[in-house]
Amino acid sequence: MIYWIKIKAIIFLRYKTDDLAKNIQNFGKSYILSLIKYFYRKENKMTKSIRKDIKIRPETHKDYQDIVSLVLRSFKEGTPYSDGTDVVALIEEIRDSKYYIPELSFVAELENKVVGHFMFSHFPLSPTKEGGHHNNAKTEIIMLAPVAVHADHFKQGIGTAMLTQGINKVKELGYRGITVEGDFNFYNRLGFETSSNYDIYPTSGFPMEEPRCMMCQETYPGSLAEIKGYVVYDMYYNA
Repeated sequence: MIYWIKIKAIIFLRYKTDDLAKNIQNFGKSYILSLIKYFYRKENKMTKSIRKDIKIRPETHKDYQDIVSLVLRSFKEGTPYSDGTDVVALIEEIRDSKYYIPELSFVAELENKVVGHFMFSHFPLSPTKEGGHHNNAKTEIIMLAPVAVHADHFKQGIGTAMLTQGINKVKELGYRGITVEGDFNFYNRLGFETSSNYDIYPTSGFPMEEPRCMMCQETYPGSLAEIKGYVVYDMYYNA
């Protein structure tokens, strides 16, 4: 039943109708079946061994200090390239920008304590690797960044649990795709693929030393078919 609800939502977004006969005529039975198989595989793959005790909710002003402390420790203790101050600055920059999506900027909680933070924001692709973005801040593709887990909870499945829930929220809201730059071994398990597979190309240190680090995820089969361009971070000073 849940698969059919998702399929009806996809079809409604494309054709603005929920008429069953017209939907089958437009899409064809084989495509409907492929959607069912797609969601079944995705949900089975992503729900195996995922923690159920992690809850996510949109961030509030009351969370900001906890988020700062969490991010600073997470990057200082978990990465060789940042002490977290630049990441905190980027979070604040996104919040102050026209690309901020409050309902998709989350904290993750375990036993009522904040143990993770991540944000999805509007991200207009550039037509060239030199930059230049469309003036419209509202986009059908969004960026996942930054992502942080509390240093006391590294390698405990919190990142997988919170991002799985967040990705599902993105799909529910009807966005067509998500971009992320990071560890492909981790993000591949969440359904992301190398972005160049979708004609979306990285420019960070172009050409990237490891192009697989720039990834995309469709929210339904074919959702990124008509979207292409370059990922250029020139709208942010701290990116």
